[in-house]
Amino acid sequence: MIPRYPPHISLARLPTPLQPLDRISEKYSLPGGGPRIWVKRDDLTESGMSGNKLRKLEFVTGAAREQGCDTLITCGGEQSNHCRTTALVGARLGMHVQLILRGDAPAVADGNLLLDRLAGAATAFYPPRQFFAELPALFEHWKAFYAGRGHKALCIPTGASDGLGIWGYIAGAEELLQDCRERGFEPEHVVCATGSGGTQAGLTLGAQLLQANTRVTGYAVCDNEAYFQNKVREDIAHWSALNGQQVDTGALDVHVNADYIGPGYAVADEPVYRAIAEAASLEGLLLDPVYTGKAFYGLLQELRAGRYRDCGNLVFVHTGGQFGIFPQREKFAHLEG
Repeated sequence: MIPRYPPHISLARLPTPLQPLDRISEKYSLPGGGPRIWVKRDDLTESGMSGNKLRKLEFVTGAAREQGCDTLITCGGEQSNHCRTTALVGARLGMHVQLILRGDAPAVADGNLLLDRLAGAATAFYPPRQFFAELPALFEHWKAFYAGRGHKALCIPTGASDGLGIWGYIAGAEELLQDCRERGFEPEHVVCATGSGGTQAGLTLGAQLLQANTRVTGYAVCDNEAYFQNKVREDIAHWSALNGQQVDTGALDVHVNADYIGPGYAVADEPVYRAIAEAASLEGLLLDPVYTGKAFYGLLQELRAGRYRDCGNLVFVHTGGQFGIFPQREKFAHLEG
């Protein structure tokens, strides 16, 4: 049973649709069977603020309001979906937003960074080595900076993935399972991209609390299997501590597939771009090359290999990120024909 939800601010348009992908299912089914593939359209949580991060930020901003904060500070890469969502949420709620970004400031803003700036977020860029080595200190620097100007800031970790943010996908798991039951099934498998671990943690914990016979698998887009095994358990342990709920994290059923990361975070090989084009042409489904495109490509390869042959229904959680297509537009230019 899910305990009482903490205060939160309604930002997303919920519930998001659950749709079958029957042409993809037919193409990738094997002799002897295979699952019917569904997609949970969390890319439709809102328009500009779309994606999985908005569910998490409902609870994060609820906590910020409870604590009297007027400023949000968070971090990510130049094309971070989470930073873009935080920037737009801050604008919607009348809050200051400071983004700590990894990399060099480009000459021309594109994709998510363009939206960050349109939303009025302040941006500070740091070389990757400094970003990773000094991130806690950078958060403290900017928190003190705003305090010195009379503002109170809430610091939000990468992807809003911690014991507070995962409430968004505990609620998301409850919604998804209800959607499926209304369609007459309980999914054997739920699949998502995992990049900071919070969405997978929330779905995993939500399925356990609801006693669903559903296996959640995160397809990693960076790091490795051991990292995400630990990160999911850490987030759930943090949730447990915050809410006084006992969870045996060692007994959690945490599944990670790290076979399709490719060259590295935000870098994809040509087959991923082809999978993105295929999803668009067969189903009108837009994926991105950083998160959902990699995860969906990995899922298709596993289906082709017979990994889910005995499964009746599988749900792919579309976590958004379509704005990340545009800065990589040249990767699609040669796919015609």
